[in-house]
Amino acid sequence: MENYWTSIKPINGLRHFVLVNVTKEKGNIIFLMVSVLDSDINLRVNYDELKNSGNWYEGWINLPKLQSITVEYFDYKSSKKEKGIDEIFINEDSLFNIS
Repeated sequence: MENYWTSIKPINGLRHFVLVNVTKEKGNIIFLMVSVLDSDINLRVNYDELKNSGNWYEGWINLPKLQSITVEYFDYKSSKKEKGIDEIFINEDSLFNIS
């Protein structure tokens, strides 16, 4: 599974994400994704959404700055923060586990 993903549409103004954890919940595979630029922007994506929805590109697309960081990001940061994931847990076998 690719660790680097580009969202076709901006999510809170950002498009480049890293897969940091994979869990299984109620029989569903869930991926914890974190923005490359801002760890406050993180989300949980199920397998079908990530692989089959057409909303994600596997790997990073080289985008102009105005497409990879949109005005929506600055609006998001200046407004009341939406509820996200409070803590990020990294599996021992994750590439991002540095402990």
